[in-house]
Amino acid sequence: MAKNYWLIKSEPSTFSFDDLKKRTGQTEGWDGVRNYQARNFMRYHMQVGDLALFYHSSCAEPGVAGIVEITKSAYPDPSSWDAKSPYFDSKSSPDNPRWFMVNVTFKSEFKNFVSLKALKENDNLKDMKVVQKGQRLSIQPVTREEFSLVSKMGGL
Repeated sequence: MAKNYWLIKSEPSTFSFDDLKKRTGQTEGWDGVRNYQARNFMRYHMQVGDLALFYHSSCAEPGVAGIVEITKSAYPDPSSWDAKSPYFDSKSSPDNPRWFMVNVTFKSEFKNFVSLKALKENDNLKDMKVVQKGQRLSIQPVTREEFSLVSKMGGL
C-alpha cells in the first residue's frame, strides 16, 4: 500500500509539537477535527505509517516544526459526545459517531523551523495547499515531493 503524506495544523497555544514530544510514548490522539473534508481525509485516506508535517497555525510565526507518523487509523472521537468538551456535537453518539480521530507519534524534529513565509518564497512549493489563499483545513494532503522538500528545508 502506498504511503500518503499530510500536513496537520495545530495552534501551539492549544497543542504544540513540544507538547507531543512530552506525551507518554510521544503519541497523542488527533481529536477535535470538526470539518467534514478534514474528517474524511482521516477517516478514509490516512493509514498507519503515513507521515505528516506538524504545522503550527494561528500564532506569531506559523510554520512546520517537524514530522509525525500516523500510528492508529481513524476511530470515533469521544470528545464529540462529551457535553463538557469544546468539541461536543449533540448529533454525534457512540452508536452513530460523526467525528473521527487518528493517533500521531513524534517522528523527527526539524533543525530549522520552516516558516509559512519560507514555504511561500519557495517556487517549488507554489502548488502546496497551505501556501494558497483560503486553504484553512486542519488536515491537508501533500505530495511526496512537497514533503521531501519541506523536510530538507527543515534540515532533515
